[in-house]
Amino acid sequence: MAQPASRSELIAYCKRQLGAPVLEINVADEQIDDLVDDALQLFQERDYDGTTNTFLKYKITQADIDRGRGRGGSNPIGIVTTTASSTIDGQSVSFSFEENSNYLQVPPEVLGVTKIYHFDGSNTTTNNMFSIKYQLFLNDIYYFGSTEILTYAMTKRYLEDIDFALTTQKQIRFNIRQDRLYLDIDWASVSVDDYLVIDCYRLLNPNDFPRVYNDSFLKRYLTALIKRQWGQNLIKFQGVKLPGGIELNGRQIYDDAEKELDKIREVMSNTYELPPLDMIG
Repeated sequence: MAQPASRSELIAYCKRQLGAPVLEINVADEQIDDLVDDALQLFQERDYDGTTNTFLKYKITQADIDRGRGRGGSNPIGIVTTTASSTIDGQSVSFSFEENSNYLQVPPEVLGVTKIYHFDGSNTTTNNMFSIKYQLFLNDIYYFGSTEILTYAMTKRYLEDIDFALTTQKQIRFNIRQDRLYLDIDWASVSVDDYLVIDCYRLLNPNDFPRVYNDSFLKRYLTALIKRQWGQNLIKFQGVKLPGGIELNGRQIYDDAEKELDKIREVMSNTYELPPLDMIG
């Protein structure tokens, strides 16, 4: 169908774009499955339509705290010593180095992490009945009209500045190839069953959101990938004549597909990919 809603429908669509069923597309099913995975990976990692900004809630466990504090639970910053050995000039050499263990395992669908929200009670300006915010509401805003909205807005902004200065953001590090979210915090202050709210970008799973298969970039890109594989499979038969004088020209199919892929990637980079942030100063 013209609007594929599944993996098999997307493959059938691409084959029709290449001439099937009039022509036989000489690409194995296993090769096509690999190409679909490659096309989805590029779409999810480089196309802004392939990800979504979402919030994930995570409950901290005792295992997380033990790992975050290092071996034996005595190190609040999560640094452990690792011993390794290597062979140099035919001799075995042992050495040790320190590395972080203060990480949380995150799902492989998470592409990037922006921040985590505060999960402790250190924010004394807003959290309890003795806070400035509570007293402000209790003494000054007990009924509408008792204070000007501008005064209230300026006071709230001042409280937020105090909160920003006294309650720092949690320092995090994340790499998609590790599936680990490193938290550079004092793990001695973390308790079991505390919650983390993670602001992150998550890949769209086409099994959950089948409209991914109908993405215009994905359809064109996968079609060109299959065409290139088709030409590559036929290159070894270059010059072989079929009955009726027909000659296979795998090289031409391959070269045409390469040009199409270059053009598609250029359009994707200029149109669908988020631009890098400029650094000034």
